[in-house]
Amino acid sequence: MAGVKLASEKSRVLNSAEAVDRLFYGRGWTDGLPVVAPTEDRIVKMCSGTHLGPEDVIATIPPKWGLATVEKIAINCVMAGCLPKYMPVIITAIKAMSREEFNLYGVQATTHPVAPLLIVNGPIAKKLEMNSGYGAFGPGTRSNAAIGRAIRLILMNIGGAIPGRLDLCSQGQCSKYTYCVAENEEENPWEPFHVEKGFSLDTSTVTVDGVEGPHNLNDHVSASGKSLLITLAAGFGGIGSNSLSFQTGEPVLCLGTEHAHLIARDGYSKADVKEFIFENSAVHLTRLSPENQRRHLEFPERYGPPDEKGLIHMCKRPEDIIVIVVGGAGKHSCCMPTFGGSTAVALAIELAANSE
Repeated sequence: MAGVKLASEKSRVLNSAEAVDRLFYGRGWTDGLPVVAPTEDRIVKMCSGTHLGPEDVIATIPPKWGLATVEKIAINCVMAGCLPKYMPVIITAIKAMSREEFNLYGVQATTHPVAPLLIVNGPIAKKLEMNSGYGAFGPGTRSNAAIGRAIRLILMNIGGAIPGRLDLCSQGQCSKYTYCVAENEEENPWEPFHVEKGFSLDTSTVTVDGVEGPHNLNDHVSASGKSLLITLAAGFGGIGSNSLSFQTGEPVLCLGTEHAHLIARDGYSKADVKEFIFENSAVHLTRLSPENQRRHLEFPERYGPPDEKGLIHMCKRPEDIIVIVVGGAGKHSCCMPTFGGSTAVALAIELAANSE
C-alpha cells in the first residue's frame, strides 16, 4: 500500500499507478490525464523548491475560494510531473493571478474559453530549460508542460473550477491543459517584455494574462514591415472576439522571429507596432450585427463606444497590447484575444536558495 495525499485528505491505495489513477480520476482530482502519485516523500521534496513553509498561504483560489498553501500547491505540482525547481515560478504565478486586477474569479467561471497564459522572462527560463523556440506552445518540453499543467490542476483542485460545475466555459480550449511559454529574448530585436515592464534584464519574472489559445497569423510574402503589419492587424482579434466586444484587457501579439526581425529592420519600435495594430485592427461599427451595434451605443460604459470615426478598437489604448517574441524560424506569428475582464500581472520570481 502507498499513502497519497490531496489537500488535507489522505488515502491509502494499492502501490500501483493504475490504482492511483482510478482513485484520483474517480474523485475528479485530475485534468483527465494520468498523474504522478503525490506521496508524502514526493510532497516534502517538492516543498524544498521554495523557502516558504508548507502551511504558508499563498492565496485563496476562486470560485470555491480554497486556501492555496505551499503544501497544496506542491501536491498538485507532484501530480503534474514538476521538478522542485519549478516551484518559484508556480508560486509567483499564483500570486499574480490572485491580484484583484487579474479577476481570477471571472477567468475561472466564465463561459468564455479563457486560460491564464504564463510568460516567463529572465535567467530562470534558461535555468529551467524552458522552450522559447520551435513549438514553444506545443508538446515536448517538461518545464513548459508541467508548470502549465500544475497551474491548471491548482485552479481545479483548490479553486474548484471543474468543467460543467464551477467552470462554465461553453466549449473549452486546449490551452486549459497547459499554457506556459518563455519569451525568445535572444531573437527579440527589441527589449524583452519584462524590461519593458520596468524589471531589470537579469530579473526573472512571470506574467499572467487571461487570453484565448494562439491563433496563427501567416504571411510568407510581405517584403516590408508595413506590409506585414497590415496582415497582422487584419487577423488580430476580430468580430466575435471578447477583445472587440468589451475593448478591455490586454490582447497578445506573439511575433515569430522572422516576422519580428523584418518589422524591426524597417525601423518600427515596439511602441510603433502597438500603435499600428491598434489603429488598423479596429472594426467599423456598421460591420457588426444590429444587436451588437445597439449594445455598443446604448451601454458604452460596459462595451465601449465607437470613436469619432465609428471604429471599435480591440482594447482601450495601444499600450494595452502585449507584444512578445516566441518561436523558431518560419514566417508565422500568432495572436491571443483577451477574455476582456482581466488585466495582465507581471511579478518578479523570488528564488529559493536551494532551487538550483
